[in-house]
Amino acid sequence: MKNKNFDTISDAYQLAQGSIIKEKDQEELFELGEYDADKKGYNVFPFEDGVRFDDFNMVISEKELMDNYLLETDKGENDPTDDPLISDSL
Repeated sequence: MKNKNFDTISDAYQLAQGSIIKEKDQEELFELGEYDADKKGYNVFPFEDGVRFDDFNMVISEKELMDNYLLETDKGENDPTDDPLISDSL
């Protein structure tokens, strides 16, 4: 995962369905599914090479996600702060 950037989850609003996450001490990737209010956690699916595996999922609480997982950040060509049409004087 050397070509991917991961950052800590500092706010629950960062937990959006479809986000890619990984555990802090492991390299396995997961895709964040929808929040399950009955189980009080997010459905998380294994994710590899751009493919989400729906045959297995886990439910992870918001607190555990924020404490033990990292969120993929898109800091590259598509970063809106690098857009030359957006003024820096805002």
